[in-house]
Amino acid sequence: MSQGTLFDKVWDLHTVATLPSGQTQLFVGLHLIHEVTSPQAFAMLRERGLKVPFPHRTVATVDHIVPTQLQQRQRPFVDSLAEDMIVALEQSCQEFGIRFYNIGSGKQGIVHVIAPEQGLTQPGMTIACGDSHTSTHGAFGAISFGIGTSQVRDVLASQTLAMTKPKVRRVEVNGNLRPGVYAKDVVLHIIRKLGVKGGVGYAYEYAGTTFEAMSMEERMTVCNMSIEGGARCGYVNPDPITFDYLQGREFAPKGADWDAAVAWWTSVRSDADAEYDDVVVFDAADIEPTVTWGITPGQGIGVTETIPTVDELDEGDRSIAKEAYDYMQLAPGQAIAGTKVDVCFIGSCTNGRISDLREAAKVAQGRQVAEGITAFVVPGSESVKQAAEAEGLHEIFKAAGFEWREAGCSMCLAMNPDKLQGSQISASSSNRNFKGRQGSASGRTLLMSPAMVAAAAVTGSVTDVRELL
Repeated sequence: MSQGTLFDKVWDLHTVATLPSGQTQLFVGLHLIHEVTSPQAFAMLRERGLKVPFPHRTVATVDHIVPTQLQQRQRPFVDSLAEDMIVALEQSCQEFGIRFYNIGSGKQGIVHVIAPEQGLTQPGMTIACGDSHTSTHGAFGAISFGIGTSQVRDVLASQTLAMTKPKVRRVEVNGNLRPGVYAKDVVLHIIRKLGVKGGVGYAYEYAGTTFEAMSMEERMTVCNMSIEGGARCGYVNPDPITFDYLQGREFAPKGADWDAAVAWWTSVRSDADAEYDDVVVFDAADIEPTVTWGITPGQGIGVTETIPTVDELDEGDRSIAKEAYDYMQLAPGQAIAGTKVDVCFIGSCTNGRISDLREAAKVAQGRQVAEGITAFVVPGSESVKQAAEAEGLHEIFKAAGFEWREAGCSMCLAMNPDKLQGSQISASSSNRNFKGRQGSASGRTLLMSPAMVAAAAVTGSVTDVRELL
């Protein structure tokens, strides 16, 4: 095995060939698919008379278009396009022999939630999915890439991708996070400091004592948003926390195979003397609960700060800041705390896991959703929903006035009935605050941690969650 970073080791182990273009033909160990980017890819296979040679390496679910209200999940869906998409995936999985977690299987959910919880995601793997937040799986020490529809076709047909190898940047955060500061705040802080284009051409290796202390679900939150900082992927070196999470899960190795797997997973960690193309270091003590005020994930500030004025920004950031002031209807110099909200959404592949729901429930317990606020909680998978209900979290949310929903992507991107209306402003635990992202061309999104969303729900405005804990 080559020496150096985990990224170098895994890349080299999965290299099939160097193509005439200079790109690497990279073997893909696990291919995840869903209903949005796969129908066209399967159609292209049929047009060429191709098969899927390694169907056991592909796993499918439905997440983007599925309604999250129980009465709307009856088939056929009211939305005929959504129904067509799920039917196409059902038929393709049956035709090509692909494992499919459909609604009601007990394992359906957001693709980046179900693969880790089933033990499909493992250290040292290469993983691809037709979804930009595939970087989530890097939390396990895998290198994972979001790909386009034509690449989904390529992986189905050949189990390989043509890719240009990125450089590796070590993003180090050290120290203990203060109470009320979560993994979501850490990654929003990193993106704020490095910029939404700062990671272009790089893979991010997240390192330092802060990440070492994080749970797997916290690491997934950070890796999930690597793409929002421009990075091709992000990962954390596997360690005993990784192994403890995986042990006993359905697709994790068993018995003697487990011991051999742990030894191999440990060997792919970055070497102590590994060389990086760049290193940046942050102090956890500098991070506070963070909220986005603009139209990119990089336009974020601490909850006690004010929205920056043009003069406070780098020259290259001023044009989009002016666009953001106008779109968001927020003024430079204005405090972000106290900003009124209309909708509060807890869920998504960033923050729809059981630990996210637990933290939000701590804030919701014994409180009431403010008058006029629509607040709802969407578990990231059917398994998460079952676990939350076993703990009684759903009763806490419902007693506080939150809606308790079924698993799906929901209002993260609103390819389903969950949408903002008009210029409503949303406190959201999701990953993107682009214009129109949550289903309305004039809807406005403030990204924050699930606990901060719960705080906004019970107060009716952006609130420092530390005041409620």
